[in-house]
Amino acid sequence: MSFELRGAGVVVTGGGGGIGAALARRFAAEGARIVVADLDGPAAEAVAAEVGGVAVAGDAAGVDGVASLIQRASDELGAIDLFCANAGIAPHGGPEAPEEVWARAWDVNVMAHVRAAHLLLPAWLERGRGRFLATVSAAGLLTSLGSAPYSVTKHGALAFAEWLSATYRHRGITVQAICPQGVRTNMLAATGVGGQLIMGASAIEPAQVADAVMESFSDDRFLILPHPEVAEYYTTRATQTDRWLGGMNKLQRKVEAAQGE
Repeated sequence: MSFELRGAGVVVTGGGGGIGAALARRFAAEGARIVVADLDGPAAEAVAAEVGGVAVAGDAAGVDGVASLIQRASDELGAIDLFCANAGIAPHGGPEAPEEVWARAWDVNVMAHVRAAHLLLPAWLERGRGRFLATVSAAGLLTSLGSAPYSVTKHGALAFAEWLSATYRHRGITVQAICPQGVRTNMLAATGVGGQLIMGASAIEPAQVADAVMESFSDDRFLILPHPEVAEYYTTRATQTDRWLGGMNKLQRKVEAAQGE
């Protein structure tokens, strides 16, 4: 691997469950030192205890919460070698969703990444190395029917990750974006009938996402696609946009029929 996990200092936000917990477990198994951050304190503590890491409870999205996490992690780890911006939310709705729902999605799914990078970059640039791993989801490459806030903010998360990579890769900063489709987590369960219709059949386990991340460390590829077919969908979206939108609208109609709308 081009990235040595043994002895590395790693922070995982949203590490109390799902993909975050799977990443923490896999990295710890490779010898990394882990800080598990989660809004759910007991969940963070449980995973941290399992991996021999340190739990940090709190909101890793707001300005103060991000600053507190980075400071605590730096105190515990000495240096943060890998920051996993994994925490995310997927509220239902479209333009009718309340302003506060949109604002919270923006804070958690995009600005948490921006705020973390702002604090991490000075030390990384001075050292000439650092790694930022963003859990974006296939929604950032495609879309997510049923949740406009999630779709829009995940596109924003991808755009920020792309910008970081384009701007700093020649200075030793590696940026990667994890873009799975359905993963068997509480977030998928909360999508209900629509989510199961769209993603249920192809859903994978969080550990499989962690496997894909580990494999990506061999070549530092930007896009990590635990569902390889997403690359084909992404290409169709870019080169045959109307066809792709027509297919998504057909899927939307299936969802509506299944939900009795």
